[in-house]
Amino acid sequence: MKRQSPKKCKLSVNVNKIATLRNSRGGNVPDVIAVCRDLISFGAEGITIHPRPDGRHIRVNDVYQISKLLKKINQARSKASKIEFNIEGYPNAEFFKFLKDTRPDQATLVPDPPDVLTSNAGWKLAENENKLRSVLRKVHGFGVRSSIFVDVFKFNTAEERALARLKPNRIELYTERYAQDYDSSARERKNSATAYARVATIAENLGIEVNAGHDLTSENVGYLLKETPQILECSIGHALVAEALYLGFKKTIEKYKKAMRSARV
Repeated sequence: MKRQSPKKCKLSVNVNKIATLRNSRGGNVPDVIAVCRDLISFGAEGITIHPRPDGRHIRVNDVYQISKLLKKINQARSKASKIEFNIEGYPNAEFFKFLKDTRPDQATLVPDPPDVLTSNAGWKLAENENKLRSVLRKVHGFGVRSSIFVDVFKFNTAEERALARLKPNRIELYTERYAQDYDSSARERKNSATAYARVATIAENLGIEVNAGHDLTSENVGYLLKETPQILECSIGHALVAEALYLGFKKTIEKYKKAMRSARV
């Protein structure tokens, strides 16, 4: 049997931190839209945003302006090289309005309460199954790909059964624990990666595709992708922006993409 080539994993850059920096001073420096344009020119294959009700980083206008930018850029691109737009957030009325108005490529559903600092938990699928079923129906009704945030360390048999019934297009593996274990020891790193690979395999067997995100860096992303070949997209923001303070965005994106490509050779 001919061995299949490893699947490519796309880099989607979360620009929330750029918006946070802008908002801390007022005005429009840095210009979030200009940064998105530059990130794409440097090799980013997607833009992720997570607007929150208090507008502390991505604002309502940003959502529409980024959508407009990506649609314009994609007019000159083939389907294979299309830049994807991923809106992440809690599925409330405002979130659904964003989806309806902009029709992004993907909606990543997270169980964040309004005041949370950052996404820090996966969905309890069995407990929220009815709610999520209704949410997925709305998301798919807009023609948008769905992705549900999942914590692999709380993924038991009940969660697996609920996922099989819900059948979102994708799940996103919540990787904070992996990042912590990666820096702990080789043994913890391996055990952690195995846990993520287990859930990714379950999803794959259900016909559900896999993304990953949270605390991924240019140092740890390669090992995760090597151990979990199902991952098709990594959404990375905080660490990438922090590294860019030293290297600049162009070299930083090149560094991430090199690590991601090397993992799939």
